[in-house]
Amino acid sequence: MSQVTLKDIASILGVSVTTVSKALKDYPDISSETKHAVKLLAEKLNYKPNIHAVTLRSNQSKTIGVILPKIDHQFFAETITGIISEANVHGYQVIVLFSGESMATEEKQVDLLLEKRVDGILISLANETNRYDHLHKVVKNHVPLVLFDKITRQVNCSKVIIDDEKAAYKAVEHLIGSGCRKIALFGGPKFPSNYNSRLKGYQKALKDHDIAPDESLVYICEDLSIAEGRENAEKLLKAHPDTDGIFCITDHIALGAISYLNDANISIPDEVSIIGFSNWIVTPYIKPHLSTVDQPSIQIGKESAALLIDEIDRKNKKEPVEFYEIKLQTHLVLRETTR
Repeated sequence: MSQVTLKDIASILGVSVTTVSKALKDYPDISSETKHAVKLLAEKLNYKPNIHAVTLRSNQSKTIGVILPKIDHQFFAETITGIISEANVHGYQVIVLFSGESMATEEKQVDLLLEKRVDGILISLANETNRYDHLHKVVKNHVPLVLFDKITRQVNCSKVIIDDEKAAYKAVEHLIGSGCRKIALFGGPKFPSNYNSRLKGYQKALKDHDIAPDESLVYICEDLSIAEGRENAEKLLKAHPDTDGIFCITDHIALGAISYLNDANISIPDEVSIIGFSNWIVTPYIKPHLSTVDQPSIQIGKESAALLIDEIDRKNKKEPVEFYEIKLQTHLVLRETTR
């Protein structure tokens, strides 16, 4: 059976389409009897508004699209919680897509959201993303865009991030302050920018404390996985048995490193200190409990959605739109893996 339309309801009741539309919206110039009759029939026929038609008429869908790189990560689960919470306050629905860290998938998803005529788009970039034509397309189509967490500065739009360099600096400085002098970095891929910022923070902390950075102590974890943390810990300790500290740019990597050190009977933190990044939900339960950098994931989601919705509102009111870069603060959570 085809979808019931306003015209169908109007024909059955012998009134105009305009009258039906107004009755469903409770316009005051429509009698209560007519409103009751229209709503009763609409419910009986299971009438649903044609969202596409409404969008075309109002030029607003009250929907925002979100593209995340992963589904199986606490940080992004909490971020989307913040986004949906803020969107609900302003009456917006949220379409959530996952790129799987694939640039090609991310590009297709941007096209899909543009086809869906969403009012705005939030994106945390895939690790593979090193070209930005699809993001420039969003901007050229005058669709508000906000990047968060994993961003690029090659696109003119608002951004919500933490100060990754400062956070990494504080983590490494804590290791140095506890007596570590040979500190390795288990880092991430070249893209996106936040992993490079953490590398810079690591290097700056070493230099500021008169420790020469050693490239042989930097290990790249392309997948940011527990397995890579374990593999690289084994490689590191075989190549540099005098290593006394490891800064991991994610807690997943840190968990893998702890797993190897425990199996190798290397005492944490007496022989090697480890600090992670993110404050994953299991970090207080790992043995030993993981010291880490806590980042405000729910707040990142709320700030990103609020910034996007403000830009949508300004666009609809034909007001000037300004772009902002919001940096949220992190803090160290010190547990048993550091001295």
